[in-house]
Amino acid sequence: MRFLALVLVMVLGASAGHADPAVLAAVNAERAAKGRSALAYDAQLEAAAAAHAQDMARAGFFSHTGSDGSDISVRLQRVGYPFCFGAENIAAGQRSLNEVMAAWMGSPGHRKNILHRKAEEVGLAQGPGNHWVMVLGTRC
Repeated sequence: MRFLALVLVMVLGASAGHADPAVLAAVNAERAAKGRSALAYDAQLEAAAAAHAQDMARAGFFSHTGSDGSDISVRLQRVGYPFCFGAENIAAGQRSLNEVMAAWMGSPGHRKNILHRKAEEVGLAQGPGNHWVMVLGTRC
């Protein structure tokens, strides 16, 4: 975790999203530390993440199930991402990328998603009220 904090101190300065290099640096530092390949940024994954973050903030809920009953597979289909693998991390209340990454890496399920061997791409969005969504995927 100290390695992640050091990387973030060196590259962080902007909020997450829109191909922010700090997002890729943070995720890929964790993956590299465990011998995993680096992820690439994907705008469609970020769009799916942003839509879910905004939905949670607007409707006042916190869940992997959207206000319309959607799950990650439906949200990936909506943005036109042809996936063979998809995973989603959500968080609320963290004020920075450093805080949300620390929370996710401290949670076995979220950590598993970030380090998943099938993941090849990532998108992350910070919505209103500090609702965070990370979507990881692999195209078919």
